[in-house]
Amino acid sequence: MIELPERATHIAMVARWKPVHLGHAAVLHALLDRSERVTLGIGSANRRDADNPFSADETARMIHAVLAGRSGYEIVPVDDVGDGPRWAAGVARDFGALDYFVTANGYVRSLLMSTYTVVHPVALVDPARRVRVDGTTVRRAMATGETWRALVPPAVVALLDAGRWVERFREEFGAATRATERAEGLEASLREG
Repeated sequence: MIELPERATHIAMVARWKPVHLGHAAVLHALLDRSERVTLGIGSANRRDADNPFSADETARMIHAVLAGRSGYEIVPVDDVGDGPRWAAGVARDFGALDYFVTANGYVRSLLMSTYTVVHPVALVDPARRVRVDGTTVRRAMATGETWRALVPPAVVALLDAGRWVERFREEFGAATRATERAEGLEASLREG
């Protein structure tokens, strides 16, 4: 794992952030704590589906809510172009020179490691502030009516509630999300059995 200096000049990260959850919140604050300038890319900004149920604008609003009162960051949409090398070239062109590119995605790491020094987000977050949660878990809980609010920062819960975005997600993508969960559960039981 790469040891980061106390403070960098420019760090960037692209994630889908759909929705922004407690793990994301810890990373977002760590990015701002560790760099003078942060570029936050909203990945798959051009997609609306079960994995991307919130628009780029809604996602940006969630990020702004989590980072209320903080400065030193910009948010940029990053479209899914269906071609990894072309996507990476677009990121390098649009983001320019960086001290570090942050990602937990192995494929993204492989695409950008020849252009940037790539670090895992866990390298930035104080161990006491790390939260193990992912967007898939949150979306599944939303789709099935399970407890999801404890996995999301209060400011994001307020946005989701005010916009009725969770209800819209359930109507538009709840069935597909639940079907994916069932299929993955069946696949896991077949591997175990």
